[in-house]
Amino acid sequence: QQLRLTEEEKRLLAQEGVTLPNALPLTQAEERILKKVRRKIRNKQSAQDSRRRKKEYLDGLENRVAACSAQNQELRNRVQELEKLNGSLLRQLQALIKQTSNKAAQTSTCALV
Repeated sequence: QQLRLTEEEKRLLAQEGVTLPNALPLTQAEERILKKVRRKIRNKQSAQDSRRRKKEYLDGLENRVAACSAQNQELRNRVQELEKLNGSLLRQLQALIKQTSNKAAQTSTCALV
């Protein structure tokens, strides 16, 4: 049987200065080295996946913040419009109250005379 290694496994083995035979079976020491290299590869892949997921999560949060900020600004503008309208209606109401109170005073004055 022949030992099949990926390019990443070959690269890491070379980096550690280890050469494994092409034929199986491997010695216990060689198996430990191969397991160590494969574990490093899995850890590296897991770290990359974790960073990718974190980036996607942060991008999602940034999008939500932008959407909420835009909605917040729209609501602030709406509140401002409603406050202006409320002030205008209040002035109109006060003017109407003044008009009606003046007419009532005139009517009662005429009745007294």
